[in-house]
Amino acid sequence: MQTIHRIQQYLDEHRSRFEEDLCALLRFPSVSADPGCREAVHQTAGWLKDHLAGLGLSSELIATEGSPLVYAESPPVPGAPCVLVYGHYDVQPPDPWDQWITPPFEPTVRDGNIHARGATDDKGQMLTHLHGAEAWLKTAGSLPVQLKFLLEGEEEVGSHSLSRYLGRAAERLACDVIVISDTPQFGPNQPAITCGLRGIAYYELRLQGPAHDLHSGSFGGAVANPINAAARMLAAMIDGRGHVQIPGFYQDVRPIPPIEREELAELPFDEARFREQLQVDSLAGEAGYTTLERRWARPSFDVHGIAGGYQGEGGKTVLPARAVAKFSFRLVPDQQPEAITDALQRFLEARCPPGIRMQLELLHGSTGFLLPRENPYLAAACRAIEAGFGRTPLLIREGGSIPIVSEFNRHLGVPCLLLGWGLDDDNMHAPNEKFSLADFHRGIRASACLWYEMSPSFTVRKEI
Repeated sequence: MQTIHRIQQYLDEHRSRFEEDLCALLRFPSVSADPGCREAVHQTAGWLKDHLAGLGLSSELIATEGSPLVYAESPPVPGAPCVLVYGHYDVQPPDPWDQWITPPFEPTVRDGNIHARGATDDKGQMLTHLHGAEAWLKTAGSLPVQLKFLLEGEEEVGSHSLSRYLGRAAERLACDVIVISDTPQFGPNQPAITCGLRGIAYYELRLQGPAHDLHSGSFGGAVANPINAAARMLAAMIDGRGHVQIPGFYQDVRPIPPIEREELAELPFDEARFREQLQVDSLAGEAGYTTLERRWARPSFDVHGIAGGYQGEGGKTVLPARAVAKFSFRLVPDQQPEAITDALQRFLEARCPPGIRMQLELLHGSTGFLLPRENPYLAAACRAIEAGFGRTPLLIREGGSIPIVSEFNRHLGVPCLLLGWGLDDDNMHAPNEKFSLADFHRGIRASACLWYEMSPSFTVRKEI
């Protein structure tokens, strides 16, 4: 009991310093997609390595072909589980810069939120677990479980270096459960645990027509137009009821269990507010399913960009030589990106018109994830979040993808707990990204609770 009260006091006394740490981390422009930010990415990794070492943990930088991995661990605790905490310190590009109210790498507090690129994705959420561990180490001198931290700098570009590392480091990273905070709550003051994720298969389609751009008046009607072809081929992949038309696409789709459909229907989801938040007049998607079911538990298809021809001011009557389209399918358990790719290749080849040469590339893919409700670590996480946030968390799914989750499952074979402290309006990947400071501190408290909730040697509950 005394330990718990000392941890509570430590968290209260160090609130301001925790926020200073967050600001320091957010000032690094660690954009993994930008080669010009390479030095900043390495500086961020060094800051995290030094911070973990300052807690008394054994920490190091692991060199890769890309961004370094940050690894740290505490000593094993006899009879207690080993927990691997994963996070990423790289961030999305801040573009468009002119839409930021304040500069993206100058953290600014407005209305109780800290605004900066990476505030919620994932620096702020990741940092809560470092501070939760710190509270134990600085008060009790040790942790009630063994913690291993694995922080990467390439999540926003596919986690390729970490994926390769997992293939040769399974023994070193061996653990009983993985904790990841890179997902949102269900809504303000309504924490949630994400028990399911959709997978993804992301493609680039390249169409080549004539050797160079042509005059559309002289050659239009005689030469196939790659952009016209791209538009027809992309449109053919989905019908007016939101059904993907690739043969066999739904063959491996795991149906939503009836009891889960009932649970989703009972969630306090306000569709009118959702439309208002997005500033759209109506919603769209696969017929026969609710908005939450379509977002979280059904596959979908979206085009992300089409390039080709003239994009400048005014007009230019050009028949373009090439077109490029980027698109993806969000997948659900048990769909496999490789199977989707084979069927997609045949589908597009059959619709590629004469005079156009086609190339299709799978840029990245991952499978979906579903955590069984009976998992004992899920119950521990529910207790910890209730202690930290003052409310019982909802059990939800999330429509986005965290490809490294499927990689962890493949190499380590242990469950992942997706404990999100952010909100769905935090503008992840968009200008003016933010993170609630109140939720930042609640997340730290929940993290500190989680370590003793997972330890069989602690029986005191909901004291922090």
